[in-house]
Amino acid sequence: MKRNQTINIGQVARRTIAMEASAINDLQQFIDADFEKVVERIAQCQGRLVVTGIGKSAIIAQKMVATFNSTGTPALFMHAADAIHGDLGMIREEDVVMCISKSGSSAEIKVLVPLVKNFGNTLIAMVGNTASFLAQEADYILNTTVSQEACPNNLAPTTSTTAQLAMGDALAVCLIEWHGFTAADFAKFHPGGALGKKLYLKVGDLSKQHQAPQVLSNSSLREVIVEISSKMLGVTAVVDENGLLQGIITDGDLRRMLEKNVPTAAVTAKDIMSLHPKMIQQDQLAINALEMMRQHDITQLLVMDGERYQGIIHLHDLIREGII
Repeated sequence: MKRNQTINIGQVARRTIAMEASAINDLQQFIDADFEKVVERIAQCQGRLVVTGIGKSAIIAQKMVATFNSTGTPALFMHAADAIHGDLGMIREEDVVMCISKSGSSAEIKVLVPLVKNFGNTLIAMVGNTASFLAQEADYILNTTVSQEACPNNLAPTTSTTAQLAMGDALAVCLIEWHGFTAADFAKFHPGGALGKKLYLKVGDLSKQHQAPQVLSNSSLREVIVEISSKMLGVTAVVDENGLLQGIITDGDLRRMLEKNVPTAAVTAKDIMSLHPKMIQQDQLAINALEMMRQHDITQLLVMDGERYQGIIHLHDLIREGII
């Protein structure tokens, strides 16, 4: 295939994005009573939301199903072509079926729709033609009409599938708010990868991987240096005889003290320590520790259990776990 020598790539890309953005913006006029009823019906459904489609709409349907499942709305994908060859068996009596189609009149849709209706399931049409067979047969209509595809031939599904995707996201977000779905709920369905760790990994989970460096307030300079070096975290807590936190000493504190050329023989931990260390409770999320480090431009925090010192969380812990 030969290249069109007259193409302005940047202009074409910007035009495409502008057309799709306009199509999404136009969807606001289609958020009507049917949309609200669809949200209510899905939210109150005792079964699953079965999403089906053909061609590019089927691919959009799969993405919607992934979003619904990850945000607390049980859903499954059923390909419209496979449905009429046995996959209809996945539909249960209490399920709601949503069929996605631009034209609403493809051959597979015309075969599938009467079968779903015969089962007695609620049928939702996400359709770009409200006069189509699918729209006429559906219980509720989600209108995703677009004026034109971004494709220069007005053929390849581009603007229309973008509109479908946006309408699906609008549904999902409404359902999130309907159910009061929280970040903690989200974490239950996303335990893997960096995203999951941001949602469930606690400060205490990381600090327990290290020995907790600590010295007494009357410890010598040598003892302080040995403790910081041996625990390899660049810091040590200073505690009293009862284990209560008194302060913190970092390797930076040591350098600054040595630069003053003071006699070191009589120096103790309490002479070097900072009295107001940055602390975080062990039950806080690790992502909160990262935000504190960024805010104060530091690389470690003291980890506390109430008033008692428990250990250290270091920036390297967060990097290792993929939080950053």
